[in-house]
Amino acid sequence: MRYLFLLLFTVNLFAYERIIALSPSINEIIYALGDGDKIVGNTKYCNFPLDAQTKPKVGGYFSPNLEKIVSLKPDLVIMLENTKKLSDKLHKLGIETKILKLTKLNEIQNSIKIIGETLGKEKEATQILTKIDEKLQDIKNIVSDKKILFVISAYGYIDKRVFVVGQNLYFDDIINLSGNTNALQSKRKGQPVLNVENIIATNPDIVVLLSPLREERGITVDDIKKPWLTLPINAVKENNIYVADKPYSAIASDRLVYFLQDLKEYLTDVKNR
Repeated sequence: MRYLFLLLFTVNLFAYERIIALSPSINEIIYALGDGDKIVGNTKYCNFPLDAQTKPKVGGYFSPNLEKIVSLKPDLVIMLENTKKLSDKLHKLGIETKILKLTKLNEIQNSIKIIGETLGKEKEATQILTKIDEKLQDIKNIVSDKKILFVISAYGYIDKRVFVVGQNLYFDDIINLSGNTNALQSKRKGQPVLNVENIIATNPDIVVLLSPLREERGITVDDIKKPWLTLPINAVKENNIYVADKPYSAIASDRLVYFLQDLKEYLTDVKNR
């Protein structure tokens, strides 16, 4: 009887067959674990892999449609912490949810582990985490003590509000692990906004312009870099301005390994100058 109970418990634990993913990162992680076929719904921003585009859409980041979610009859909805109110509503309807954080590097790693455990894909999750750890090791001390500025959604202007990476995002963790420092040291939450004077004051040695939608917007790499080349900062003097324009450049998923590989190339280029 005891073994039968354990068997039934194990089957029930990994019995999720209808999953809704409420962020691109969560969607990608589930696919990377090999359970993309169990996703019955995701958001309109979930476009990778291609199969994800065929899934029913339940809204955006901050506007998931409760009725649409319920109509898809999920047995598990995985979401980010900003949708906790939705989680409470789903619980009242008897739908299980899991809330994750994907802001800091350790949260991304922990979320991959949690989703793996939830879906009975611990082995696959461990493989993903091992690859991320290997890529993190690869970027260490290629160059050191450089001030690096990551610019969010850089699309060819600096005369408007420029969003940058502060201390509360995983990019900051990556900078520190590489043996360098974030050019912006700030206690401000969210994505701090800088003007031209603020940017000049940080005087970064390296600037990475995150532009994952560059091709969709029809903007060239030169268009994105051009306004930055007018600034009197070390990164311009040393020609250390880089454009990270791949779709995965701002996605906190298993594809972080590709961004880390790109960053390794930028840092190696700086070293070889």
